[in-house]
Amino acid sequence: MATSPGYAITIRVETTTEPMDIARLSQAVAEAGGAITALDVAESAEGRLVVDVSCNAGDAGHSEVITKALAALPDCLVVKVSDRTFQLHLGGKIEVTPKVALRHRDDLSRAYTPGVARVCLAIAENPADVRRLTIKRNTVAVVTDGSAVLGLGNIGPAAALPVMEGKAALFKQFGGVDAWPVCLDTQDTDEIVAVCKALAPVYGGINLEDISAPRCFEIEERLRAELDIPVFHDDQHGTAIVVLAALINALRVVGKRIEDVSIVVSGVGAAGSAIIRLLLQQGATEIVGCDRKGAVYDAPDGSSDMRRWLVDHTNPHRRRGTLKEVLAGADVFIGVSGPNLLDEADIAAMAPGAVVFALANPVPEVDPVAAHRHAAVVATGRSDYPNQINNVLAFPGVFRGLLDGGLTHISDTMLTAAANAIADRVEPGELNADHIIPSVFDPTVSPAVAEAVRHATAFSTAGAGSGPAASAGSL
Repeated sequence: MATSPGYAITIRVETTTEPMDIARLSQAVAEAGGAITALDVAESAEGRLVVDVSCNAGDAGHSEVITKALAALPDCLVVKVSDRTFQLHLGGKIEVTPKVALRHRDDLSRAYTPGVARVCLAIAENPADVRRLTIKRNTVAVVTDGSAVLGLGNIGPAAALPVMEGKAALFKQFGGVDAWPVCLDTQDTDEIVAVCKALAPVYGGINLEDISAPRCFEIEERLRAELDIPVFHDDQHGTAIVVLAALINALRVVGKRIEDVSIVVSGVGAAGSAIIRLLLQQGATEIVGCDRKGAVYDAPDGSSDMRRWLVDHTNPHRRRGTLKEVLAGADVFIGVSGPNLLDEADIAAMAPGAVVFALANPVPEVDPVAAHRHAAVVATGRSDYPNQINNVLAFPGVFRGLLDGGLTHISDTMLTAAANAIADRVEPGELNADHIIPSVFDPTVSPAVAEAVRHATAFSTAGAGSGPAASAGSL
């Protein structure tokens, strides 16, 4: 079983001072399939030691297996087991810190009453000054209703809060953006739109997160039309940006052009439709989108606007068949759907020099190791394989550029500019099949994305049509 820092534990054990007893701790963890990260002596007394054994497990059940393996050792007592992921979340992951010193009465008089009243009146007289004189110029609301959280589904706003806190932390760490979780106890579209409009005076932008389709499309579209701040649905557009960036470099590796390749996208919900729209903007000409039934080729009466848009802009040859059938001979597979939909034989049936992006998380559409035996380039959404497609590469820089530029709308041109900026962070001499995307810790990525967004054309309608489906990729 593959281990992960997401299932890191520290097991406090009491044992003897015999050197072999310490060695047996490491051996027992290894034999149970754990990955030791540290052995620390917490207490030492005559003949007895208290040792903290830190290791990574594969899942919660695996953590119990490792713990039982240590408890079964002679002269070894398990005192406590700490889940290091839960420890990291204790008390939350973000806080508010003042930017100004409040050391004496003079400071207080300027930061608060009576001096603050002068600033309030200045904003009342000239509302545009709110960006200059308050946190609005650098603050984003991370808004969710908890209806589609990661791979967990509809778990509600309280259970979604740890994810939104994490998002806010990433905004600050990678983009210098002050973001705050706004978890709404409603899944009514009208109420969500009304709350966002009511909150808008405080924020320089809104990041919609983990809202189920198709409501997410309507919410985004209405807020775009009614607010004077940018609205970005990261599940759609952040994913699309990073997928396009990775595909640009993958095609460089295999020596193909996006205009010439055939692309199959599994999953035509929020992320899939946005990916398709951005690929079209970049110049792709042959894309087949697949839902649970297979290739999307028609729009029966009563179909959604998104379905009609897909029919109008994809599958130009009106191919029919299952995902496996239409994938045969394709150059590129992009999966944003579900686990274990494909096997090794399906990848072998693709064109030579195939590119496979199996992005379902935590279990991809096809086993990455099996895919690598036939595809030239493989990417996943996981951190334990090369080429992780991670939205962190996109959204901090996108909002950094939007806020710094005082921009109110986002266009497809901005999104493709961001994708190309990310792709170009991998230098030609660094580019290879296992390195098509920069590290999320590369400090040059966010500034490059911000610069690209600021200088991109503000509006674009090229390549993807208009109408309600524009919410799939253009803000």
